[in-house]
Amino acid sequence: MPDKSRYELRWGDQRIGYASAIPRGDAIVVPHVEVNSEYKGRGLGSRLVREMLDDIRARGLRIVPLCPFVGVFMRRYSAYSDLKA
Repeated sequence: MPDKSRYELRWGDQRIGYASAIPRGDAIVVPHVEVNSEYKGRGLGSRLVREMLDDIRARGLRIVPLCPFVGVFMRRYSAYSDLKA
């Protein structure tokens, strides 16, 4: 769920990952995505980014993917390429 500055990935009541999200006009700047080390390698970073991009699309916004992981994800999954500001 997004708040004003991040999207979070939760496991029960524990936050296991987040994506920094900075609103800028009709875009969201994403400088950093992180998943806790004990949860890495399970596809959870991709899940977080996918949910974030789906939310950004639903809100009619665009994304500035400063985080390399998000940039690679968007190149790999071209269905999200239209969101790049």
